[in-house]
Amino acid sequence: MQLSPRVPDLGALEVLLAVAHTGSLNGAARQVGVSQQAVSARMSSIEAQTGVQLLTRSMHGSTLTPAGVVVAQWAARLLDVAGELDAGLAALRHDRQARVRVSASLTIAEHLLPGWLVSLQAAARTRGQVAPDVVLTATNSETVMSQVRANGADLGFIEGPGRPTDLRSQVIGHDTLVLVVPPGHPWVREQRTVSAAQLNELALVTREEGSGTREALSRALAAALGEHRGRQAAPAMALSTTSAVRAAVLAGAGPAVLSELAVADDLAAHRLAHVPVSGVDLSRELRAVWLGPRHPPAGAVRDLVAHILSRPRASRRA
Repeated sequence: MQLSPRVPDLGALEVLLAVAHTGSLNGAARQVGVSQQAVSARMSSIEAQTGVQLLTRSMHGSTLTPAGVVVAQWAARLLDVAGELDAGLAALRHDRQARVRVSASLTIAEHLLPGWLVSLQAAARTRGQVAPDVVLTATNSETVMSQVRANGADLGFIEGPGRPTDLRSQVIGHDTLVLVVPPGHPWVREQRTVSAAQLNELALVTREEGSGTREALSRALAAALGEHRGRQAAPAMALSTTSAVRAAVLAGAGPAVLSELAVADDLAAHRLAHVPVSGVDLSRELRAVWLGPRHPPAGAVRDLVAHILSRPRASRRA
């Protein structure tokens, strides 16, 4: 609905209401904080705009006409609604500053976000501020993007091999995929290096479809082998969490390609062993994704992304 140019703005209605409440132009001037002449001029401007006489002017002062009283009553209702709108917008701004819904891939949620959030809280305390409340959902990268697209998350973190064209994104870290087997595996004893073609033919224990790790490996092999690539071997087993994949590898279900972030502790403790891979680039970018403008939305979303980017590079990669 488009209003006619006859409708005064809210500031003009506040002046009219001040005249109604105080009963005089002088009283309205004191309430609004301007001169009586300014109030008189504003009332004349409102009358000219609306085409309605609102004041009766005399040697003894000015009072509202019957029409002016009615318009003042309408103005009061409108200003009440405008006040509710103003308060509601303020609450939304505060909520946006204080709370952020984050959806993150499992690798990032489990191995990077906890450290980022702890350091964010420490930085906020140093400045005498309160860190935003982060509501976290951990899932696979495909679901992260779906939640961001559907406005189910304010900010997403994904680990896929490329950037989604329908979302805004920012690289916030790097990771490398590694081929892992149990420590007693023959490849470890033989100090074997697996080629890209051999890796393509391995029946791996993998994450489920939609996993950034699984998609990154598939694209890396396609880039390395090109037209000579045969069909990638079907998974030996597909599981929904990295922890389940690690457990399956240890149980002898087969080798797996996982984030170096996810298996760093296992490799250091010799629970798993790393088998070198040649002829394929298994590095990948970690990205923040969001809807809307080129830069992250102002408030908690932008604060969190900026804090992550300010962290030492070592804390943002495997």
